[in-house]
Amino acid sequence: MSTTALLNDLHASADTFIGIRRDIHQHPELGFDEHRTSALVAEKLQAWGYTVERHIGGTGVVGRLVRGNGTRRLGLRADMDALPIDEATGLVYASAHTGVMHACGHDGHTAMLLAAAQHLAERGRFDGTLNLIFQPAEEGGGGAVRMIDDGLFERYPCDAIFAMHNMPGMAQGRLAMREGPAMASSDYATITLTGVGGHGAMPHRAADPIVAAASIVMALQSVVSRNIDPLQMAVVTVGAIHAGKANNVIPQGAVLEVSVRALDREVRKKIETRIKALVAAQAESFGVQAQIDWRPGYAVLVNTPEETAFARTVAEELVGPAQVTWQTPPLPGSEDFAFMLERVPGCYLLIGNGDGDAHGACMVHNPGYDFNDSNVAVGGAYWVLLTERFLRAAN
Repeated sequence: MSTTALLNDLHASADTFIGIRRDIHQHPELGFDEHRTSALVAEKLQAWGYTVERHIGGTGVVGRLVRGNGTRRLGLRADMDALPIDEATGLVYASAHTGVMHACGHDGHTAMLLAAAQHLAERGRFDGTLNLIFQPAEEGGGGAVRMIDDGLFERYPCDAIFAMHNMPGMAQGRLAMREGPAMASSDYATITLTGVGGHGAMPHRAADPIVAAASIVMALQSVVSRNIDPLQMAVVTVGAIHAGKANNVIPQGAVLEVSVRALDREVRKKIETRIKALVAAQAESFGVQAQIDWRPGYAVLVNTPEETAFARTVAEELVGPAQVTWQTPPLPGSEDFAFMLERVPGCYLLIGNGDGDAHGACMVHNPGYDFNDSNVAVGGAYWVLLTERFLRAAN
């Protein structure tokens, strides 16, 4: 089947999957609570002939389809969870649940993969094993890790794995990918300073944690600028300081909340080491005690060379080289597909959600965001073509 015919087929069935997308959008579910969504996904996959397993890593779903005698095994992943945000789109299919909305497009990611799933089941030409992975709790819940720990790749081995995310600010349907580090790691630290409280008029009788906290905030600004290669990306942000309640009281303690991002695994380790050393030294210099609760978050997402080049080839075949961005700039955001890529080679690519004043240009995690339904056909066609090229059947 030509790529033109493939796109036409996916456009012809798009209304069905746009309807599914909007239904999921109207009934959003937070991480590990995707019971309705996972049931819908499982029902559709079973109806199309997939072998389906539910409750992997909580609410995860895997659908397997085997054709021929091929030994290659492919994994395609979509995320299903929503965010704790009050929707403000005013759409007729807006969230029916106060305080929960699909503000990152996971409803669309699920719909794109379902559109591909039906086409591949009914008309797909491939030889091998296709594993469709519908993941819960990408938004900070670590659903990928839960699925992996629950034996995902032992039960559904994959030779390569791919995932796609929509990108507002990029022309609708444009495809972009990057070999190597493509999204940052994310780590979090709570720094608790304990001093000696006292009267604001007699600071010499106290050990002031606020002054220590202020000095630590400023000193943290040097971690990246004076310890990390200027050509490497890293971010250290102090997002919150909690201390004191009155203007004439030196409090007993102060708490700082810090987030850290990096695009290199060694840089990530170095930042942790430097922050811990710097905080300890600063605290000692002000006569206060410091305790650091360091919480590792998502890993650096690293796209492997061979699989990323393959993803590019498929994209150029589908939409043409002019509609593909190669080595798109890395993103400082984080994504737990990184953990799957630590186990299996693969690629995480982007599909434009719209730019300028176009529908879909609103940034993700915004109350006004909506997935661009025009991507259901394009994204679905991409997954079909990638599957048929990776699991190429004999002529």
